[in-house]
Amino acid sequence: MNIEPGRLTKKERHELILSEVRRSASIRISKLARRIGVAGETIRRDLIELGEAGLINRTYGGATIALMTSEPVIAERGLTLVEERARIGRGVAGLIENGRIVMIDGGSTTYEVARSFSQLRRDLTVITNSIGVASVAGANPSFRVILCPGTYDSREASVLGEDTVEFVRRYNADVAIIGASAVNAEGPSDMVSGAAAVKRAMMARSLSTMLVVTNDKFGRSSLESVCPLSALSDVVTDRDPAAKLRAAIDEAGVEVHVFAES
Repeated sequence: MNIEPGRLTKKERHELILSEVRRSASIRISKLARRIGVAGETIRRDLIELGEAGLINRTYGGATIALMTSEPVIAERGLTLVEERARIGRGVAGLIENGRIVMIDGGSTTYEVARSFSQLRRDLTVITNSIGVASVAGANPSFRVILCPGTYDSREASVLGEDTVEFVRRYNADVAIIGASAVNAEGPSDMVSGAAAVKRAMMARSLSTMLVVTNDKFGRSSLESVCPLSALSDVVTDRDPAAKLRAAIDEAGVEVHVFAES
């Protein structure tokens, strides 16, 4: 973002502040004020609002990133970072060959992957616990779509639970495509325990695992660990992770695919 002092909207300031805090883990008000080109008092008000929203932890003179303890429902998440998710979806479609068997879990980014698959790929077998993924994948007449049974979670528009996990274990796939609530050097994590269990089940039945996440998930932690970074084959995102996280991903032997704005 090209920053013109005094020209940013509040929403743009908030997005930039969150981006800076994620990159640095913690940051000072004075540094944010210089970076954005506004008064320190403006930054303080922004931090109060972001703290009340649960997006950061305010500290004396600055802020740190907050532990993710909740997420908006999937319908609300799908209204944010729309173009970023679309780029990831198109990028993943370019990485998967026709005729493959793919497991896809529920999520706003995985939904975009399935939508791109439906538009750009042929003859895929899609195994999913997501109603939305099944619906959009099913629009391609060349696809075979297998929808898991389970207990419906309306917030995630997906089925979860023991029945879902047991059903997944019946199948084999070329690749598991999963999302996450957060990603840090320890690996991806998720706010919904039932969702984390389905991700692990899909990973165990697939030859490779592709994590698809928007940049806002980097450097954060959520309730339940899904797996270590080393359990992943690929990370597909819209922006390169900050240096420390990128180094941890590289050290784990995971390939990173960045589909940034052109």
